[in-house]
Formats: sequence, C-alpha cells, structure tokens
Amino acid sequence: VLAYTFQIYFDFSGYSDMAIGISLLFNIFLPLNFNSPYKSLSIIDFWRRWHISLSTFLRDYLYIPLGGGRRGRFRRYVNLWITMVLGGLWHGASWTFVLWGAAHGGYLMINHAWRHFAGEDRVYGPVMRLAFWLLTFLAVVAAWVLFRASDVASALHIYQGMLGLNGIS
Repeated sequence: VLAYTFQIYFDFSGYSDMAIGISLLFNIFLPLNFNSPYKSLSIIDFWRRWHISLSTFLRDYLYIPLGGGRRGRFRRYVNLWITMVLGGLWHGASWTFVLWGAAHGGYLMINHAWRHFAGEDRVYGPVMRLAFWLLTFLAVVAAWVLFRASDVASALHIYQGMLGLNGIS
C-alpha cells in the first residue's frame, strides 16, 4: 500500500510537471496542479494540494451548485459527501471508486466538524502537527486501497492483511 501511495504520488506529480513544462514551450502558462499533498496536516489541506484542477472543478460545478455551505452545517456535510462520491465515480464506474469518494467525503465531513468544534484559527504545537500529519497520511493511504483494488472483495482482503487479521506466518 505504501509503494502504491508513492507510485501514484510520483506519477501524478511527474505528469503535472511535464504538462506545465511542455506548455511553457508553447508560451502557455498552466496553473499549478500539484502542491506537495503528502505534507498536508488535514484532509481539507490535502484536497487543496492534490489534483487542484479537479478539486476546483468539483467545488465550482458540483459542491456550490448543490448549495455548498449556505444551507447550514448538516447540508454542508451532505454536499461535501455527495461531491466526493461523484468525484470518485468520475475516476471510474466501479464500486471501489465510489467507496473511495465516499471515504474522502467522510474524511472531509469529520475534518470540517473538528474545525468547527476545535476552532478554525487554533494554533497547535509541533507534537499535534505531527499527529495531524500522520493521521492525514494514514487516512489517505487507507483510501488508496479502494482506489487501487480491482473490486471490493480485494480491498477488504488487503485491509484484513493490513490489520493483521490473516494471522502471522
């Protein structure tokens, strides 16, 4: 799972850098599309850094038309979740992609709820920042299982192995 985590990172980062570099050859300036997402301290920050063009598209053409956060906190969470499920479906017509989107939608809901109750402007020390980074990274890694697996049964098998449920050999 960690190998795939870094494979998808380097593939996407490389593709983004190549597109920007090639476009400069034709005097076309593309915006940054990838900004060190694995340095994120929250899933909100992760989605501001990962596939920025897709995140912007999802925000502008799905989340905001659904009502965004204008209709209360509960509706905001539902809109986030729906947006991410549809974003997962955009990646492919498979239950694994839908569940990947649902997982990220759930992550975003939890993150926004945390920010609401803990305070958005609260400053944390280095130990908490490390804990937030680790939690964010592990959540993203766990979701990559769904993204990569060929089907839900395979994903569940991988999760069982990651949790040590297949025994020790």
